[in-house]
Amino acid sequence: MHELQIITQFAAAHQLRNYRGKCEKLHGHNWRIEVFVEGEKLNDTGLLIDFKDLKDATHRILEELDHSFLNELPQFKDQNPSSENIAAYIFAGLSNELNDTNIKVSKVTAWESDSASSSYIG
Repeated sequence: MHELQIITQFAAAHQLRNYRGKCEKLHGHNWRIEVFVEGEKLNDTGLLIDFKDLKDATHRILEELDHSFLNELPQFKDQNPSSENIAAYIFAGLSNELNDTNIKVSKVTAWESDSASSSYIG
């Protein structure tokens, strides 16, 4: 089994509804995003997936989030834009675009600080 990982980032503001603490106030993060894909077979070039293709797919999703107020986006209208939900959202988008008979998005981690992250594992 092969596993590839990319790391990227985006910046955005959010507030956690019904949190009852400082994070209920408007604030922002520079999220670091880690994306993992796995698969058994390499293509004729010896790659599971081209890193460029993986980065491009991830950046398409992050463009929707970058420099935005996440609470105003349709995907977070009914759920808090927490690190947990952000990781799950990115995971679902990448899975829809990349998963096939050989490649599977296996994990997305959203770091909201250097010491706090959430991972969504499929």
